[in-house]
Formats: sequence, structure tokens, C-alpha cells
Amino acid sequence: MEMRDIAFEVTDWAGVEATEHPGETGRAFWRTRQFGAIRVRMVEYSPGYRADHWCEKGHILLCLEGELETELADGRVVTLRPGMSYQVADGAQPHRSVAATGAKLFVVD
Repeated sequence: MEMRDIAFEVTDWAGVEATEHPGETGRAFWRTRQFGAIRVRMVEYSPGYRADHWCEKGHILLCLEGELETELADGRVVTLRPGMSYQVADGAQPHRSVAATGAKLFVVD
């Protein structure tokens, strides 16, 4: 990834309007900034959240709060706790998020 034409700027995430995205169960709230082709998000999953789809988008994801289970289509399950991250390329491994107790994430994709 090459980052170009992005001026130095500070983001106060509390001031970025959240959009609501329902899951199969629970809700996700995204605060999103777009920098050219790079999307940066602060994502909060409600307790009981389970994604309603298998995602094939690449991400770099950092767990800030709570606990996130990521189910992979091959049957693996990975659990992230605060301070843990995962990285996956576009189209590499379909995955979906589950947050039984809720989670807050920082995502770059």
C-alpha cells in the first residue's frame, strides 16, 4: 500500500458521526474516514453481534476493547483481545466477526 496526497491531520473520533450496520444479531457502529483509496474506521460491536455475511475485504484490524472472535470459512476461529490485531488480504480468506460481549476496533482497509 502506498499512501499519497494525505495531509497531516488529527482525527477526534468522538466527532465523527457513527453509522449503524445491523448484523445477523446485534449492531455495528462505524465512524469512518476516507483518505483516497484508504478507509479508516473506529468500529464498535454491540454485545451479541454476529456479522450477517462472510467478508472477503482485506483489513488491518486492532482490538481496542472487549473481545472479538473472527470465524474463518475454513473453520478456524481466532479470538482477539485488547492490543491484538490481525491482517488479511483482499480475497484471501473469507471471515466474519462475532462479539459476544461487545468490542471496539480500529480498522484500516
